[in-house]
Amino acid sequence: MVAITVFLLFPMVAALAIFLVKHDAARSMLVRISAVITALLTLVVVGIFFKDGIRMACPWEEEIDLIIVAVEVIIAAYIITLGIRNKKYVISILSFLQTAAILVFEFGFKEGITVQTAIVFDKLTAIMALVIGLVGSLICIYAVGYMKDYHNHHKEYKERKSFFFSILFLFLSAMFGIVLSNNLVWMYFCWEITTLCSFLLIGYTQTEEAKNNSLRALLINLGGGVAFAAAIIFIGMYYHTLELSVLTQKNPDAVIMIPVFLLSIAALTKSAQLPFSSWLLGAMVAPTPTSALLHSATMVKAGVYLIIRLAPLLGPTSVGRVVTFGGGVTFLACSLMAISQSDGKKILAYSTLANLGLIVICASAGTQESLWAAILLIIFHAVSKSLLFISVGSAEHQIGNRNVENMDLLMGVSSKLAFYMMIGIAGMFLAPFGMLVSKWVAMKALIDSDNVIIVIILAYGSAATLFYWAKWMGKLVSKVNMGHKNHHELSLDEELPITILAVLVVISCFTFPLVSRYALEPYLTEVYKSTALIPIETSDIKLMLCMLSMLILLPISFIPIYKNDKRRKVPIYMAGENTGDNQTFYGAMGVKQKVEMRNWYMEDFFGAHKLTFLSNALCTAILVVGVILLIGGLA
Repeated sequence: MVAITVFLLFPMVAALAIFLVKHDAARSMLVRISAVITALLTLVVVGIFFKDGIRMACPWEEEIDLIIVAVEVIIAAYIITLGIRNKKYVISILSFLQTAAILVFEFGFKEGITVQTAIVFDKLTAIMALVIGLVGSLICIYAVGYMKDYHNHHKEYKERKSFFFSILFLFLSAMFGIVLSNNLVWMYFCWEITTLCSFLLIGYTQTEEAKNNSLRALLINLGGGVAFAAAIIFIGMYYHTLELSVLTQKNPDAVIMIPVFLLSIAALTKSAQLPFSSWLLGAMVAPTPTSALLHSATMVKAGVYLIIRLAPLLGPTSVGRVVTFGGGVTFLACSLMAISQSDGKKILAYSTLANLGLIVICASAGTQESLWAAILLIIFHAVSKSLLFISVGSAEHQIGNRNVENMDLLMGVSSKLAFYMMIGIAGMFLAPFGMLVSKWVAMKALIDSDNVIIVIILAYGSAATLFYWAKWMGKLVSKVNMGHKNHHELSLDEELPITILAVLVVISCFTFPLVSRYALEPYLTEVYKSTALIPIETSDIKLMLCMLSMLILLPISFIPIYKNDKRRKVPIYMAGENTGDNQTFYGAMGVKQKVEMRNWYMEDFFGAHKLTFLSNALCTAILVVGVILLIGGLA
């Protein structure tokens, strides 16, 4: 109990201490130390409880409930005032509704409902804790170096680094609370803390665009919060329990599908699935550590985590089908929309939405194989995408922008950063890296469960990812602008997290069979009360590891064999005569022109302005059908 308590509360205490320290050097050191301690605490707690897990009641449950109520009232008062001040009255109404409903339930209908198991630490909790604790801590360390450069480049923004760093750690504490809580009221409280933190982080720069985007994020996630609160009240009054584990063990009849649908809506808003995705795209205005934290390690993972927990009640049920098709539309539409983007962060944002859609598909399909793929996708996506986000943030400071078309400069400016970025991109779409392995298993699982339409969606969506990842990697390896020799060294605060994450991307590919054997299979066996099905054979694993070993040899092609390399250098063909430096050519009238390589982004076909309305309308229709099916089931 002590270990769990320290694990939950330390990031919160660190957040308070960081907020109070105003001296830059002292604050930076405190952030580094707090991040390292958070990571070590994560490893210690996972090491203690991984083998046997733990399910426990809390001796201070009533006191904690009162504290939660008090904090919820304070947060609601702040949000209601905020909504009125900004004339966003829907925000005020939603905050009032959910808080008032929870208060009425807490003091009017909760009496007699006991929670036997408030905290659950199982194999899934361990995986999520490692993702949050390790990746989240690395992002916090990276933020120290990034924010220093950020304010050097953006002197127009007010410096509020104490506030920024403290919110990052509060965020981590809330995420730990979500994955450890079996008590739905506690999970809901932590859920709302992440909503508030995301609002504060997105609006950090306090520009008009940042304020509008942060308010949009608050509005959409409050809508999900209302659905979560309604589900808690229904479960408490109808089933006389507040334990998620008790709920998921019940038979999926028509009545239980009501709170399951409400919780799924909350999960879909938090994981930014269509038609709720605009808040995550708007988060791009925030500093890069915010994007990395929201898109890879924490906020969006809360939604898919809840759907994974609900998986036994989804599957072939009406709600399961609705969630699966919603995830399918998100995966396909956002994969296509990413093709038309040239801004690195926007590509990563649409790719994140697509991959979250894929995780939602796998989790809601509800089979052992698909759930295996969903959990593995969470791991691979977290390390690869966080690496890419912070690499893009550093690249922006190195070359002055984050446009993929200018990434051919990066090899000449910071070859190390370009190499790390290539590792992250390879992790997202090349065989045998984990994302592709997971997609392969997902497709097999969906074929076995006769989800023919979803299999087709998965095939076309996966094919679309080739376009934007290949274009990006092509710019990095093109060597067109190698004439730029302005080498820039990354700060240690930036380079260390980037290097560790790059190593983790590779290690995760070598070790996923161990993760499967010692974490995924025991968890699935416990959930489904039967021996877990292993979706990949030993021979397949050996082949993939061999492919990975061969893939690691690729970087050698970018390194001269020895200092005075005498290998023949063949001039690159250009639309004119190469001047000999492979950088320029003689054009019309003998004018010397610099070579340029440009990609085609197919905006007329896959532009976000064309696909957003259609895909949002389709997902909204799917949710409406879900409501109709629920009503029909009750009738």
